Amino acid sequence: MGEHTRRTAAITSAGIRILSIIFLRWVAIPPASPIIYTLFAIYVPSFISSYLTESKYELVDEVDVVLKEDILNKDEIANGTTDEAVVVEEVDVEETAAIVKKPLNPLSTLLKGVPSPNSLLLTALTFLINVACVAMVTDMVYSPRWFHPSHDLSFARVGYVSDTEAKLLIREPDQTKMPITVEVHIKDAKPPFDNPLWQTAGGVRLTTNETDYTAVVTIPLSHSKQRVYEWRTSNNHSGEFTSAPKTGSMPELFDGKFTFLSTSCIVPRLPYNPFDHPLAFPGMKHLAKVLPDLGAQFMLFLGDFIYIEVPKQFGSSVENYRQKYRQVYASPDWPAVGQNLSWIHVLDDHEISNDWDSNSTGVYQNAVDPWHHYQTEANPPAAKKAGSQGTLSRNGATYFSFTQGPASFFMLDTRSYRSKNSEPFDSPNKTMLGETQLEDFLDWLRRPEPKGVKWKIVASSVPFTKNWRVNTKDTWGGFLAERRKILEAMWNASNLGVGVVILSGDRHEFGATAFPPPKNSTWPESATVHEFSASPLNQFYSPIGTYKQTDDEDVELKYINTGNSKFGAISIEKFAEGEQSSLKYTVYIDGVDRWNTVILSPEPVHQPKTGGSFWDRLRGA
Repeated sequence: MGEHTRRTAAITSAGIRILSIIFLRWVAIPPASPIIYTLFAIYVPSFISSYLTESKYELVDEVDVVLKEDILNKDEIANGTTDEAVVVEEVDVEETAAIVKKPLNPLSTLLKGVPSPNSLLLTALTFLINVACVAMVTDMVYSPRWFHPSHDLSFARVGYVSDTEAKLLIREPDQTKMPITVEVHIKDAKPPFDNPLWQTAGGVRLTTNETDYTAVVTIPLSHSKQRVYEWRTSNNHSGEFTSAPKTGSMPELFDGKFTFLSTSCIVPRLPYNPFDHPLAFPGMKHLAKVLPDLGAQFMLFLGDFIYIEVPKQFGSSVENYRQKYRQVYASPDWPAVGQNLSWIHVLDDHEISNDWDSNSTGVYQNAVDPWHHYQTEANPPAAKKAGSQGTLSRNGATYFSFTQGPASFFMLDTRSYRSKNSEPFDSPNKTMLGETQLEDFLDWLRRPEPKGVKWKIVASSVPFTKNWRVNTKDTWGGFLAERRKILEAMWNASNLGVGVVILSGDRHEFGATAFPPPKNSTWPESATVHEFSASPLNQFYSPIGTYKQTDDEDVELKYINTGNSKFGAISIEKFAEGEQSSLKYTVYIDGVDRWNTVILSPEPVHQPKTGGSFWDRLRGA
C-alpha cells in the first residue's frame, strides 16, 4: 500500500510539473488546466498517505563473509613425500540485522515531489512546489476574470486615418462624463500656415450597453498637407495620429517613406511571469520599444485579437466575448502601442471559435457583436462593389478597402463566408471568400490604380501559401481552386504596373514566400506575387518547423519559427525617379530586426504615343 501511494504521488507530481511548465511558459492549451487540477486532486491524498504510512526507519541487513584456507598435508610436503598440497577452504558467514533511520536525499525528494519521512522541511518544500504550480495556473486562468472584468473601462483609441478624416473609438460607461467632447490641433504647428489652436472636432452625447458603451467620433482633417495631430477628450484621454498621404503621393514626413506594420494573434501573460500584470502583453512591450523609430502610419492587425477559448472559455454569451476585448484594451501595455498609432483589423477564427468554418451560424452573432463595436466601427470603409468603378461601397460588407499614398489595400474576411474546411482541397466549388466577396476582390485586383499607386496590398488572416504542413486545410492551401483563380488575377495586375503583396498571420511563425507565374506563360517574371506572414504579436510558437516547400509554385524566401513576438514593418519608397517603387519588408522577432528584403514594383506600362496633330489622328493619318 505504501509503495503504491508513493508511486502515485511521484507520477501525479511529474504530470503537474510538466504540464504546468508547458501551459505557463509555452502554450496555454485549454484542456491542460482541468488535467492539472485532476492530477493535483489525486496527488494530495497520495502524498499525505505516503507521508503518514511510510516508516522513518529501514532494516539494514549486513553480512560478513570470511574465507579461511588450510593445508591438510603440511607434514608430507615438509618431509618431501609429496609436492602437491591439499588445500581446504572454510567459509565463515556472520549476519547482522540493524534498524536505522532512512538517509535524506534532498535532490530526489524535491525533484520527484514525494515526501521525505525524516524531513518535514523537505516534505513541505516539495509539496509547495506543486502547490505553486497549481496556484500559478489558477492565477493565469482566473485572475483576469475575477479581478479584471473591466466593466468600468474608459479608453480611447485611434482607428482608421485618411488624408481627410480620422476615426476615434471611445468607451465610456460613466454617464456622468457625458457629453464627451473631442478636440484636436496640429502638433508642432508652423504659423502662419498651421493653426496651433485646439479645435472641437466632435463628441459623444451618450453611450449605452447596446454597444458596450462604445462610440466612434469621426474627426475631419481640413489641412491640405500631411500633419501630425494631437487629440484629447473631455473624459481625460489623449494621444496623437498622423494624417495619411494623399492617394498616389509619397509622405511629406518620415523622410518620404510610407511605413505601416502587420501582425496578428495576442494572448496576455504568455510566457507567464508571476510578477506581470494579469493583462500584460510582453509582445506589446517589444513593439513599443521600436515604434518611435519606425514612423508607422498604422498597424494592420490580421486577426485573433482575442482568444475566446484561451486559456479557458467561460461561456459563449455576448458578454463573454465583450469582456475579452475590454481586457485587451485595459492592458497596461496597450497605451504605449495604441494611443498614438492607428489600428485597423480583420477577423479570424479565435474571435469566434478555433478553425471557424460555420459562416454566420452558432455563436457567430454573439462573437461578432463586440468585433463590430470595437473594431469594425473604427475600420476603413467597406470594400467597393464590383462593377461600380470603385465608387460604391458594398453595403454590410465585413471586408474593407482603401488607398493611401503609394498603395491600395484590400482587407479580406476569410471566416464569415467560407466552405467547410473538410471539403476536398481541390474542390472547384470550395470557397473561402464566398461569391460576393470574391467578385468584389477580383474587381479590385483588375481595377487600374491612380497615378503614383504602385502596390496592391492584400490582408489575409490566414496564409496564402500551402507550404505550412500543419492544419493546411484551414489556410488557402485547403482552397486550391479559388486560390488559383486569385493568383492569376494577381499576376494580371502586373499589366497595370502594380506589384501585389499578401500580408498574413495565424501560424505563430514567420514565412516569406514568392509565387512566380508558371514558366513559359504570358506573365513576365516581374508579375511574381510575394507573401509575408508574421505572427504572433504575443503567443506561443512551434519549436519544430512546420513550413516546407515541396514544389515550384510556392517558393520559400525565408522561414523562422522561433520567437513569442513577431511583427513586420513595410516601408515603401520611390525608385527609379518615381517610375517604380521599392517595398522593404523587415521582420522583428522579440523586438529585434531579424531579416529583411526589398522587392520592386513592375516597370510601368507606357501606352504607345500617337504622333501627328489632332486633325491627323481624327482623319486616321
